[in-house]
Amino acid sequence: MKEKLTQQEEQALQASFKTGEGNIKMIMENMDDELPYTTVASTIKNLERKGYLQSRMVGNAYVYKPSITEDEFKKTFMSSVVKDYFDNSYKELVNFFVEQKKLSAKELQEIIALIEKGK
Repeated sequence: MKEKLTQQEEQALQASFKTGEGNIKMIMENMDDELPYTTVASTIKNLERKGYLQSRMVGNAYVYKPSITEDEFKKTFMSSVVKDYFDNSYKELVNFFVEQKKLSAKELQEIIALIEKGK
């Protein structure tokens, strides 16, 4: 599961986390964008090939479910973002959000409290 995901694959994976286990139409119901069935089916097959989803035959249709948990995906995804965009520095990530005014001083203090609590 080291292959990066396209935006479309990531959206389908997020939808599969919401779905739990289901067929392609069920996954499509949890997607933000309306895409053609064949596009989503192809995307789902790519996710299966990359190891993010697994399938089983139920009747005459495949049912898919995530091979990893949403938390595992978030951990991998965020590690990749920090490595690729922030020189592998979580400090730089936080600094970016502060500079973009996405984190207030109060939120930063709450983060510091969480870090200190975890020690």
